[in-house]
Amino acid sequence: MPSKDLPDDHDPLRHIQPTDSDHLDYVGQQGLAVEQDTLIEPDPQKREAARSLWGHAWRDLRGRPIFIVSALLIVLLLLMAIWPGLFTDADPRQADLQNDFLKKPDWTDFFGAGWFGYDGQGRSVYARVIYGARASITVGICVTLAVTITGGLAGMIAGYFGGWTDAVISRIIDIFFGIPLLLGALVLLNAFAVRNVWSVVVALAFLGWTQLARVMRGSVLTIKQADYVVAGKALGAGTGRLMFKHILPNALAPVIVVATIALGGYITAEATLSFLGIGLQDPTISWGVDISSAQKFIRQAPFVLFFPAAALSITVLAFIMLGDAVRDALDPKLR
Repeated sequence: MPSKDLPDDHDPLRHIQPTDSDHLDYVGQQGLAVEQDTLIEPDPQKREAARSLWGHAWRDLRGRPIFIVSALLIVLLLLMAIWPGLFTDADPRQADLQNDFLKKPDWTDFFGAGWFGYDGQGRSVYARVIYGARASITVGICVTLAVTITGGLAGMIAGYFGGWTDAVISRIIDIFFGIPLLLGALVLLNAFAVRNVWSVVVALAFLGWTQLARVMRGSVLTIKQADYVVAGKALGAGTGRLMFKHILPNALAPVIVVATIALGGYITAEATLSFLGIGLQDPTISWGVDISSAQKFIRQAPFVLFFPAAALSITVLAFIMLGDAVRDALDPKLR
């Protein structure tokens, strides 16, 4: 230390040239040299967002054409289901057998009643395709939500507690998993006096939760061994806090992927049941109902069958494409 009595010109440290060690900060008892710039911590919120699985997935999804195309199709289908009046002003139940019996499509009548032609009862095929989206998408979304909640809770409880709880729930899952979905739904729907959208939702949800339960159980079995869960137990965190705040958010990724893909399958199941005459029935407007009624005219007027079948195929394809895109974005091995 220079003496306070000496003037600045006689300071022995004044003429010492700086060295590279002046840029280093020695930290700790071992004398580790760390550049001072590295000691500046970034914003914790920005660092956490940068490391977030969902943040990476969203940035990856925005650059995938398959996600953009499927998302646009799903938005269009949702608009058709919620506000069909935006796409047509024709009445899907208005029938005119005398003038419109199996009338061929009028390609110049854009978005009009005759654009896709008329069915065997003289009803507008285009209007029924638009209004049929409501029943099919409602069934698909409601069944998916029901099986995700039911199967997710069952799988999380089985995977977290293990032991006899896991054994009992797993055996129940095996029993339900052994029942074919369509066959079981046929039996259940025959027990309903009135078969509408909600009876189909109950039948499919009652039998379709097992797949999501297995996926959630496997995910929880892996995540509960993580260090942060073990540390939370050691610090005295309660079971509810560990399950719903730490385990559930990290176990949702595979469940969301499977649920998104399964949604298209439930729409197909509803159409199949309606085609067989066990699901939705008139006066409910559904693509499956229209396909069933159009099979009699497949040679005479194939367009009556083509358009509702095409709408059903596009809808299922959109949800499957969305599920594939989400799966690729959430799986680090596929990036």
